This record gives sequence, structure tokens and C-alpha cells, in this order.
Amino acid sequence: MFLKNDKLPLGLALGIIVPMLIFVVLYEYRFSGYAFTEFTNVFFREKQLITFFGVWCLVGNIALFTFYINTGRDRTALGIFAVTVIYGIGVLLLKALI
Repeated sequence: MFLKNDKLPLGLALGIIVPMLIFVVLYEYRFSGYAFTEFTNVFFREKQLITFFGVWCLVGNIALFTFYINTGRDRTALGIFAVTVIYGIGVLLLKALI
């Protein structure tokens, strides 16, 4: 299975995909009563929503990173870590600019 590989590109891809999946799941679970365009308007106006989604998406990446570190797949974990750091900085910048 491809998830057992220890490759940097796999880590980068997983680090990007997992937060997007978590975002979609949280939207469907908590905010599906809103149209997506209406939700995005509220999302970019409310810093609390940015924090809520940012934290859960980062937690997903941290769990994935921990799994890959504990199984000895360090190159994949490095890719996940790099994307997580960039993602965290992006969340902070988004909150600061809005």
C-alpha cells in the first residue's frame, strides 16, 4: 500500500490533503445548514471560526505526523511537518489580516 512508503512527496501530499478532508467533514457536520458560499462569507468575517477550523486541521496533521514518526517513516513525517508549519503560519497570518 502506498501509505507505507517513506517518501517526502507522500508526506507533503498527506499534509495538504488531511486538513482539507477535516475541513470538509467539520463543515458537513457542524455547518451544513449554510450554503457553502454563505459559510465562506461568515468564515472570513469571524476569527473564531478560523481558529476552530485551523486548530482541528492542525490536530489532524499532528496525529498523522505522530503516526509516521512512531512507525519510523521519517521522510514522510518530515513532509507532513513542513506542510503543518506552513499551514500554521498561514492560519496565523489569516487571523492577523482579517
